[in-house]
This record gives sequence, structure tokens and C-alpha cells, in this order.
Amino acid sequence: MNLAQPPFLLISRNTIHMADNGDLYPIAVLIDELKHDDVALRLGAIRRISTIALALGVERTRDELIPFLDESIDDEDEVLLALAEELGGFVDFVGGPQYGHLLLTPLETLAAVEETVVREKAVESTAKIGQLLAAQQIEDHYIPMVNRLSKGDWFTSRTSACGLYAPVYHLASQKTQDDLRALYATLCKDETPMVRRAAATNLAKLVSKLTKPHVVGEIFPLFSALAQDEQDSVRLLTVEGFISIAGVLTPEETKSMLLTILRSMCVDKSWRVRYMIAEKFVAVSKAVGNDIVKEELIHAFVQVLKDNEAEVRTAASTQVPGFSAMIEKDVVLREIMPCVRDLVADSSQHVRAALATEISGLAPILGKEHTIEHLLPLFLLLLKDEASEVRLNIISKLDKVNDVIGIELLSQSLLPAIVELAEDKQWRVRLAIIENIPLLASQLGVKFFDEKLGPLCMSWLGDCVFSIREAATINLRKLTEVFGYEWAKQSIIPKVLAMGQHSNYLYRMTTIFSLTTLSHVVSAEVLKDLIVPTINSLAADPIPNIRFNVAKSLEEVLPLLKKHGLVSLVQDPIKPSLVKLSEDSDMDVRFYANRALGVLAA
Repeated sequence: MNLAQPPFLLISRNTIHMADNGDLYPIAVLIDELKHDDVALRLGAIRRISTIALALGVERTRDELIPFLDESIDDEDEVLLALAEELGGFVDFVGGPQYGHLLLTPLETLAAVEETVVREKAVESTAKIGQLLAAQQIEDHYIPMVNRLSKGDWFTSRTSACGLYAPVYHLASQKTQDDLRALYATLCKDETPMVRRAAATNLAKLVSKLTKPHVVGEIFPLFSALAQDEQDSVRLLTVEGFISIAGVLTPEETKSMLLTILRSMCVDKSWRVRYMIAEKFVAVSKAVGNDIVKEELIHAFVQVLKDNEAEVRTAASTQVPGFSAMIEKDVVLREIMPCVRDLVADSSQHVRAALATEISGLAPILGKEHTIEHLLPLFLLLLKDEASEVRLNIISKLDKVNDVIGIELLSQSLLPAIVELAEDKQWRVRLAIIENIPLLASQLGVKFFDEKLGPLCMSWLGDCVFSIREAATINLRKLTEVFGYEWAKQSIIPKVLAMGQHSNYLYRMTTIFSLTTLSHVVSAEVLKDLIVPTINSLAADPIPNIRFNVAKSLEEVLPLLKKHGLVSLVQDPIKPSLVKLSEDSDMDVRFYANRALGVLAA
């Protein structure tokens, strides 16, 4: 940045040193970095520009720093992005809202740059500041800025202008509001598609600020033209505007004014437009009202569920429970469920994965009988899907089905598949099963759990993936919280202790992790008789990883021993073991042992 330097930039590290003013030295460093050739240093200085402003004071910030920043907007995009973001929170540094309009000058320049992310951040910051300004500031400074940007020669400034109308429209005078609507109309008709795209994107926000007569008389014709634009990139952005306008109209007005446009959107020749309508189908349905839903949208929804493009079917799949909740159960069974069955076997993995996430939401809508008849077979198919993402998504949402049909029926129908998935080759699927085990356990009861799932939970402790072993130890703790420590003492702790003698060091490591985790939920007796002796015995293990994990475990267990009044165990055998480990040949073992001794001494 080769610029004439304002007075504040004449401060340098050397002059600060000469004045021997240590307090100002960091500020001088920042100021030097602000004009440095290195982009990384300039970026860092911009991120801390508030520090410079605080040091300069509000008056010098207004008179020197802000003009300098405005002249500096000839920099790398990442620096400009940071500046646009910082200026949005800069009002207090220039003296409060009464001086906030001074920040609009650099932001106006940033709103016209070529890089999209910089412009978007500048618009966001400008809108934020605009809402803090007084009515006179808006008339004198904000509105003229919007006018300049809206009439700019480059499309970049006109694009940014579209986002600046809604934030202050309600704060402007009546005459200014009339001018703003007229000016926005020119942007909606702009010859550049990017500007029309921005106008379509921001239309919904503007509609929320307008009176109904203005929406019907002025905005609707603009929306209608955008919805029929020759560019699909413009048409696809009108869905939000449709929802906003429908929210203002009565059902009769919606039917007469918007129904034709809605029909066109649902069968648009561009799949991207159909995708947008499919993605927002529930919101659109709520906006237009029940009559249009029953008369028009059931058929339209079936069409998007059967769309030729997988992306459209994926988006529609996410809307199945929400839309089904708006129509009668027999219509769901007759019209929607056949489509759902087809989607379960869809050729696209993404469609099946999206459906797997949402299909359980149909259970409360259909009720117990129809869930058992229609949904459970589909759950089984999805649980056996070749794609791990599909299996993962269906497992993660079983609680909704459980609420409707009960755990007994759920376990009878799906337990074989769940047990099969517990050994799935994809570790994330196994992880999802583990995370759902406590829920199943709390509903199944001890007897059923011990018979069907107990061995499974123990097998995970020996899994080849660390994340699974870690989750399995947390799972044991949660199960102990469900069934009580007496159950743990009888059913799982003996098995965990036996793993401590295994020849494979990973099993011995898992023993340490499991016992450490369980120590938080068992009785003092179990701690004293079973957990501490076993962990302590592994302090002499030949593997350094085992020894330093023993030290880490003892560090975590020490506060629990003190809490349970087992101080005698701290002195013997724990302290001698830690002292010995603190003299270990391995550096990591010594480190963790000394850290544990520090906790012991506290």
C-alpha cells in the first residue's frame, strides 16, 4: 500500500523506544504491520484494528484512521474481507451511533469490489450499522449510498445494493420509501443476470417490511417477472420470495395470483428450480394454505418424489414427514407411501441416505399399526443397505419409532439387523450402534439385555478401531448408570478384569480405560477391592504405553478415592507405584507419574 501516511502512521517503533513509552510500543508494532509489505502481517493488523482505534481515541480514529482505511482498499481479498468484517463492529470506536455514518464510506468502496465474499461481508456490516443510525443519518448518508451503488456502472455495486434496502426501509421517510421501491424495481429488471439474482435473493426480506398494498401492487409484478426469467439461476432464487408473498395474501388471493407460478415451478424445465421447490416444499405448503395443499400440492409432491433427477428426489425425501403431517393419514398411505417404497430402493445412495434420516418421522404420523405394517419392512431394508451412510442414518433415528411401537416390537423386528450391524465393516456404523445401546438397554431391561446385547458390548472393547474401544468404555459407564453398580460388579467388571491379563497390550490398555471410566459410577467397595488393585498391578507392565496410562488413570482416580474416604489407598499402594513410575526409563511415563504425584500432594 503506497499511500501518503496520515499523522497516526508516523508513530513508529523507533519513536516509541526513544520516548521510552512501553505502553505504546505494541500499538506502534500494529501500526507498522498495517502498512507492511507482508500480507499476513497486514491481515493480522486489520484483525486487531480495534486495538489501534482504542489507542488513538474516537476523534483521531474518525479523522485519521477511517480515511486511511478507505484509501487502503487496494489490497488482497483476504485483507479486505477482514476489514469488511471488522468495520461492522466499529461503531463504538468512532464515538457511537451518531458517528456511525462515517463507516459507510469505506464499506461502500468494499461493497463494489470484484470478490463476492468481500462484497457480501461489506453488505452485512453496512446493514448492521444502518440499523443503528438515526433517521436523519439514514436520509443524509445511508440512502445516498444506496442510490450510488444501485446506479453504479459495474454490476458488482448494483448487486451489493440489493441487500441494503430491507435493513433500513422501515426507518426511512414515506417519500424515501417510495423512491426505494422504484429503485429496487430497476434492479429487478437489470440487464445483468447477477443483479437480478441478487434482487430475487433479497426480495423476501424486502416483502417482510412492506405493506400489503405495496406487495400486491408493486412487488408482485416484479416477482412474477423474476419467476419467469430466462435464466434458471434467477428463477431458482424466487422460491423464498414466493413464500414471503404468500404469507401476506389471503388463501383466495394466493390461489388467483400465485397458483400458476407454483405449478410452473414444480415442473420447471431446469432441475435446479425443481430442486429448490422440493427443498422448500413444506414451507411452501404452509404458506399457501390447506386448500391448495389438498387440491394441488399432493400431486405435485408425488411428482418431485418421482423426479428424473436424483438431486430433486434427495431434496424431496427430506420433506416427506413434514408434508405428510399436513395431509390426512389415508392420503399418506395411498399417495406418499408408494413413493417412499420406491425411494428405499432408489439407485442413488444420496436419495436413500436422505430418506433414511427422515423416514422415522413418519411413525408418529401413521401410528403403531401402520408403522408395523408399512414402515418396519422399509427400516429393515435400509438397515441392510449397501451404503454405510444409509445404515448410519436409520440407526441414529430409531428413538422416534420406539416412541410409537415400543421397544419390544422394535427389538423383535430390528434386533437381528442391529446385531449384524454391530459387526459392520464401517466403524462409524458400529459407533452409531454403540451410541444407541444405552437407549435400547433402558427399555429392554436387564434380563433381555444380558441375553441379547451383553456379549456384544464386551466384544467392542477388543475392536481394532480406537474410537470404537473408547466409545465402548463410555457405553459401559452409561449402562452402569442405567442398571446400577451391583449389576456392573456382577456382569461386566469381572470380564474387564480378565482382559487385564490378556497377552495383547491393547486389551490391557482397554482394561485401564474401562476401569477409569467406571470408577466414576461405582461404589467405594468396588473401587477399593477391584478397580484400584487391578490398575495398580499394571504399573509394572513391560509396555511403556500401559505404564503411563496407569499414571494418567491414577491421577483421575485419586480425587474419587479422597471423596469416598479411601485415603489409606492413596498412601499404599498408589503413592509407592507413582514414585516408582516417576523414576521410569521412559520419559512419558515419568511425566505423567510426576503429574499424578502433584495431584496427590494437593
